[in-house]
Amino acid sequence: MRRLTRDRHSQRVNLIVLIVFGVAFGFVEAAVVYYLRALTNFHQNYAFSHYKVYLNLGFITFVSPIHSLLVNHRISVIEVTREIATIVMLASVAYVAARTWKARAGAFLVTFGCWDLAYYLFLRFEDNWPRSFFTKDVYFLIPVTWIGPVITPIVLSFVILALGAKLYSD
Repeated sequence: MRRLTRDRHSQRVNLIVLIVFGVAFGFVEAAVVYYLRALTNFHQNYAFSHYKVYLNLGFITFVSPIHSLLVNHRISVIEVTREIATIVMLASVAYVAARTWKARAGAFLVTFGCWDLAYYLFLRFEDNWPRSFFTKDVYFLIPVTWIGPVITPIVLSFVILALGAKLYSD
């Protein structure tokens, strides 16, 4: 019985550490985006006028821009690679945080949800962006560009976080 209590305590501590990691990584991501926007002279709104729509769900639209959303193609390639590295880092932390695949999936979802929520929170403090929950944003660039209002990833991140905590704790 004592071991079970100790294991539950360790699991709670690990969950808190996953949350702290996700929040800290969200700050790093927001700082990178802040620097990128400052260096590319970003002016608060993405220009979404020229793109091919693959799928429009209303709250998320999957597109292929005619021109790079960033300054040039090379920066876009580096940005896609950074996004892949982000997923690899979140998955790596999740892998070492748990023993079963179910708990690892939960750990990944916890860190992902916290990372995304913290990203928007810190960007709001750093750059006063987004201006509202309905400001358009680019969510991901892989495998195609995902765009939509900021409210979408915020709501999804809360759901992902709750699901992840449940999977991790079961």
